[in-house]
Formats: sequence, structure tokens, C-alpha cells
Amino acid sequence: MIAVHEQYLVDEAGNRKAIVLPLAEWEQIRKELEELDDIRAYDEAKAQPSEPIPFEQAMSALHNGKID
Repeated sequence: MIAVHEQYLVDEAGNRKAIVLPLAEWEQIRKELEELDDIRAYDEAKAQPSEPIPFEQAMSALHNGKID
């Protein structure tokens, strides 16, 4: 779990409008979010039925621009 030391920016009525985080904490949150995106993309790819292809064939197709 990431330790977060947030501070709130409030309007004239005291309503919270924004958060300020130390930069190091924000960078860690962004890193974690990127990893979560990768995990979700992997899970989505695994859920799609497909035929496996040899690694060399996949690399060749990537190199030749035949796979997105």
C-alpha cells in the first residue's frame, strides 16, 4: 500500500476542490496505475480466444509491421 500524505485545497465555503501530493508519492501512484493498465490488458488478451504462434514468427511479424 502506498503511503499518501495528501493536502486538500478548499473553496471559500470549505468544500474540498483538489488534492496536493508530494511529487514522489504522485510518481509512485502513476507507476502503479501503469502497471494496473498492463495487468488489465494482459487479462483482456488472455480472455480472447486465439491460436498460439511461435515466438520467432511473432517477432518477425512485429518487425515487419504485420502485428499491431
